[in-house]
Amino acid sequence: MRRTSRLIAAFAVLGLALTPSLADARAGSGASTGSRGGLTYSAPPSTTTAPSAAQPMQRTITPQTAPAPSQSPGFGAQPQPQMSPRGGFMSGIAGGLIGAGIGSMLFGGGGGFFHGGGGFGGFLGFIIQMALIFFIGRFLIRLFLNRRPAMAGGPAMFNPGGQPAQRPMGNMGGGGPVAPRVEITPTDFQNFEKLLQAVQAAWTQHDLSTLRMVATPEMVSYFGEQLAEQTSRNERNSVTDVKLEQGDLSEAWAEDGREYATVAMRFSMIDVTRDGTGRVTAGSPDQRGMATEIWTFLRALGGRWVLSAIQQVR
Repeated sequence: MRRTSRLIAAFAVLGLALTPSLADARAGSGASTGSRGGLTYSAPPSTTTAPSAAQPMQRTITPQTAPAPSQSPGFGAQPQPQMSPRGGFMSGIAGGLIGAGIGSMLFGGGGGFFHGGGGFGGFLGFIIQMALIFFIGRFLIRLFLNRRPAMAGGPAMFNPGGQPAQRPMGNMGGGGPVAPRVEITPTDFQNFEKLLQAVQAAWTQHDLSTLRMVATPEMVSYFGEQLAEQTSRNERNSVTDVKLEQGDLSEAWAEDGREYATVAMRFSMIDVTRDGTGRVTAGSPDQRGMATEIWTFLRALGGRWVLSAIQQVR
């Protein structure tokens, strides 16, 4: 009975670790997908909003024309195994607990990781302590982010400074033509904010028709797959009350008759996932979540902006 109780507690930890995280739910499902033209395989410059490096594209239709050191594999190449974005902090805890805890429990626990912890009670107490550390840490991080200076709506949310100098196209470092810089106006920043909200609203409604109007066909195909996965799991993710908290321009350039703008955005929202019965399975209908992502928009000359890529920050 004692060993059974320990196993039940261990499987409870495993179930918690495998629970879908809030960051995986919204449009894009927490992945780096899409295309940035000739800069698809080049990391966008860091900004005040996103000082950490952007993750390389996990899915893109843009072929990598030539091999380059320390770059992502080209289109059609066999990707290297990557750690899944799911799980986050809890996955690390679960790995330690399951690896050390279960081994200790199954083989007597005399000299294991939880030696001296009082058997099942000590093990459960350790789980509770680690859970408290996790939730308190997450609360403090959100509190810090929410106390960042608030800015007025519209383009004032964006810091237009920091655009890098022109740089070569492609992934060959110093080779290739130089990308002409594109000037981004306050009206463009307003459009970026509206697109952020429009994409999340269409995602919530499973409205592929609207998504085709605000995103490239490539991005719509990824959204369609992710929404179909929700349906197959009998779940539905809702992202509402989206508010841009801070944003700034990473880079903007022109190539092949198109203009591109890569923008870092920190935004808050109500992000909740429910099953077919309406029961909440992830997120909270009452607590706002926070996310920081790097979005790239493109437009034909004289046309309107549409979403062409979403990248996560490391």
